[in-house]
Amino acid sequence: MADTVICPSCQCEIEVTEVLSAQLRTQLRKEFDAENRKNETRLREREEQIARAETDVAQARRDVERHVAEQMAKERKRLAEESLAEAREQVTLELQDKDKRLAETASKLKEARQTELTLRKQRRELEEQKESLELAMTRRLDEERGKIREAARKEAAEERQLKDAEKEKLIHDLRVQLEDMRRKAEQGSQQLQGEVLETTLEDLLRRQFPIDAIQPVPKGVHGGDVVQTVRDASGAVCGIMLWESKRTKAWSDGWLPKLRDDQRAAKAQIAILVSLELPRDVATFGHIDGVWVSSVSCAVSLAHALRAGLLEVASAKRALEGRQEKMDVLYRYLAGAEFRHRVEGIVEAFMTLREELESEKRSTQLRWAKREKQLERAVAQTTGMYGDLSGIIGGGALPVIDALEMPKIEPPADRASD
Repeated sequence: MADTVICPSCQCEIEVTEVLSAQLRTQLRKEFDAENRKNETRLREREEQIARAETDVAQARRDVERHVAEQMAKERKRLAEESLAEAREQVTLELQDKDKRLAETASKLKEARQTELTLRKQRRELEEQKESLELAMTRRLDEERGKIREAARKEAAEERQLKDAEKEKLIHDLRVQLEDMRRKAEQGSQQLQGEVLETTLEDLLRRQFPIDAIQPVPKGVHGGDVVQTVRDASGAVCGIMLWESKRTKAWSDGWLPKLRDDQRAAKAQIAILVSLELPRDVATFGHIDGVWVSSVSCAVSLAHALRAGLLEVASAKRALEGRQEKMDVLYRYLAGAEFRHRVEGIVEAFMTLREELESEKRSTQLRWAKREKQLERAVAQTTGMYGDLSGIIGGGALPVIDALEMPKIEPPADRASD
């Protein structure tokens, strides 16, 4: 039995044999296969485009992240270098200050040792001179005694009683003379020692304080040993320091009232007593009844400290004296054009820096916005292409891409538990 088909033009029935039907089926299958291959080719091309787009998006994201990382690394490196430079500069300044203070301390210690050596040498020389004088006096006394004995022996037979009386008188006179000579020798030695210490103190003060006026008090005049008029770098008088030196074997509390009287007479702000022997409660220096008491080794250091105090007090007084004038000058400066110009210059510099910073910020944000827009366009095009392919081929034929799928809506917790 032959199949019939109706002609769409004339509506006539046409017999279709098995061969013709097989040929039509084969031709239709070939056409369908060709169309299917075209669709698969287009699908592969779309998939390659999607893959290239994803690669471009990933590469752009990596470029952005790498650029941001490079900028952050540069900023961190710059901040670290600045912090390291500041730390090195601070450490260098501290080391220089310490080296300077060590050098000053070593210099002062060397001067003190040299002074001590000089004083010890002078003491030895004085002791040797004293021993030589005592030996000469002893020899002279021995000679005089020998002469007296010889004369007494010669005249003993004739005028025994008279000579005995004269002898006793002569011996008495010699004893008196001996005591007077010994007393004068001791007084001369003490006076010489005191003059040596006074001269040494005067020389030390002149070397340590060349800008101050160091004036020795003449002999026989009340008022201490040395008057030091303290002056600052400009030559202005800042105060007076009165010095008294003692070189005895024992300390005497009677020195303090006399030195206070001399201080009032000299109109000095500070009185200092330098002595080889100190009170029991004072080891090196101290302040007793308004008078500074010091050993010879600590005299210069004490003078530096007291002189610094006088300079600070004088500076404070001068600052208070011109306070109103300085306030007027400061007010005129603040109200004048010079101060306004300086402030405007500072503000302009800050505004320029701020504008440059804002410009860099806007430029960076603009680049980021352009790249973000390009990324959005690439993602939108990729999503549209994936939707087109899904509509043409069918949702089940394409592989599932989680990044392009709708998120699943989870059921509520109470219903899920039910």
